[in-house]
Amino acid sequence: MAGHSKWNNIKHRKGKEDAKRAKIFTKLGRNIMVATKEGGSDPEFNPALKAAIEKAKASNMPNDNIERAIKRGAGELGADNFEEIVYEGYGPSGIAVFVECLTDNRNRTAPEIRHAFDKFGGNLGQSGSVTFMFDRKGILAIERDDSIDEDELMMLAIDLGAEDFEAEEEGFEIITEPGDFDKVRDGLAEAGYKFAMAELTHIPQTTVKLTDPDDIKNMEKLIDALEDNDDVQEVYHNWEMDE
Repeated sequence: MAGHSKWNNIKHRKGKEDAKRAKIFTKLGRNIMVATKEGGSDPEFNPALKAAIEKAKASNMPNDNIERAIKRGAGELGADNFEEIVYEGYGPSGIAVFVECLTDNRNRTAPEIRHAFDKFGGNLGQSGSVTFMFDRKGILAIERDDSIDEDELMMLAIDLGAEDFEAEEEGFEIITEPGDFDKVRDGLAEAGYKFAMAELTHIPQTTVKLTDPDDIKNMEKLIDALEDNDDVQEVYHNWEMDE
């Protein structure tokens, strides 16, 4: 997700999710499985699983798929051994990129990630080469609606522990510290608010604009190639995308 305002990115990602629904479900299922395996199958006592389920529901993943992924993570439907790996590097014109993966075969994943960077004008870097440029935050995005009172929403969010609140043309963006994310999300949900996005993410400290048409095209292709990989869970970058 590039830039502090997420609305362009939300629309961009939702469009791709609609076009690649089955692939998105595969990735969400892996995320649920790993969260279950590491913290148990009860989302009330496993914040990572609760967040994974909420993210899956936001993408309209069927409940049967969610329950099956939980059972697989709990070992009830056979064992799947996935490990988390982060790859860091640079896209065209030095755009910082890092990629979170869940893979059952790092000997397959690493060359595929490297190939994507090399093919589209980037290069893979060392561990720690770009992650320091991003802050781990919770983000909640709520679409603008005539029934929403901006001041009321802002005060509730702040009272619940939100770190920042911004009103955009298309909606409202609420930023939290990771430890406050569940409290703020649950409190807003109980108050009846619906989220266009509700997840823990990495927000770039600064963003970079691309002006060269070839760099823009290659950056788009790099992101698409990475996101199209089944092992890739999330792609973060500091490219400030235009409309």
